[in-house]
Amino acid sequence: MGDGDGWARCGRGHIHWGRHGASGLLPFHRDTAEDITYVLLQQRAGWCNGGGTWGMFGGARGSREDEVAAALRETAEESSLRAEGVRVHGILTDDHGGWRFTSVVASAPERASVRPASLETSDTAWVSADEVEGMRLFEPFEASWPRLRTATFKPVLVVDVANVMGARADGWWRDRVGAATRLHDQIVRLAGRGVSDIPPFEVSYPEIVLVVEGVVAREMATDSGQARPRPGRRRGPVEPDVRVVRAKGSGDDAIVEVVRAAEPGAAYVVVTADRELRRRCEELGASLMGPRMLLNQLR
Repeated sequence: MGDGDGWARCGRGHIHWGRHGASGLLPFHRDTAEDITYVLLQQRAGWCNGGGTWGMFGGARGSREDEVAAALRETAEESSLRAEGVRVHGILTDDHGGWRFTSVVASAPERASVRPASLETSDTAWVSADEVEGMRLFEPFEASWPRLRTATFKPVLVVDVANVMGARADGWWRDRVGAATRLHDQIVRLAGRGVSDIPPFEVSYPEIVLVVEGVVAREMATDSGQARPRPGRRRGPVEPDVRVVRAKGSGDDAIVEVVRAAEPGAAYVVVTADRELRRRCEELGASLMGPRMLLNQLR
C-alpha cells in the first residue's frame, strides 16, 4: 500500500481511487508497413471496478510521485511492460475538481508480447486504433478515447536558433556562440520538464532539434548528439532528447530538410518568426510556434 492508495471525492461529488490523483499509461506502436497505429490495452480483472472491460494500465499516484513516474510504475506492477520499453511523448489530464486523472502517452518500438503481472489484469492486447471503439471499454477510458487517439504521435520541435536568439535582448550580438550555448542548455532543461503549446498535450516531451548556422555552427562546442542529464541529477519526469544540426549553408534550408525528412508517425513543430521559412515548413505539413512562446517557457 502506497500513501496514495485510498478513495477520494472530487469537486463533482464522484468517488475515485487515488488520494492524490491517479495516472495511466497508453503505449502505442505505429506499424509503418501497414500504416496502422496499435495501442496496448489492459482487460480489468472481474473483481475490479469495471471488471472485464478494457482500458489503460494505471492507478493511484503517490504524494511524492509525478504523473509520469506513477503511470510507468503502475504499468510495471500490472504487466510485464517496463519503462525502458517505451518513450513518453506527453500527458493529457482529466480534471474533476480537486482530483485528476493523468493519461501518459508513450510509443513502443515494437508490439512486443506483454503479459499480465498482477491480479488486477485479466488480459492484455495490442489493438488497432480503429477497433478500439468496438470493444467493451472501461467507462472513463471510453470517454477519454476520442481525445487520446489524436495524441498517438511523436512530437518533434525544430528550433531556428538564430531567429529565437534574435527575439530576446540578452546581448547575443556580442557573443553569438555563447548565446547559442546558453539557449541550448535552457532548452535541455525544458525538454526534461516538458513543453507546453503542442496540442493536444497539456505537456509534451518532444525530440528537439536545434538548427544552427554560420559562426555558431563552426564554433559551438556543444555535442551534437542526444543530450543526457548529468549522473545523479534529474531534470524532470523524462530524459531530455535534444540534438544539434549544424547547417553547412543556409539555416533555413537546413530546417526545411529536417522537416522534409520527417519520420512516419511524427508531428513536426517549427519555432521561427521568419515568414518565408514558416511558409515553406507549412507546405510540408509542419505546425508553427513563435519564438516568444518558446522563450516564455525557459528558465
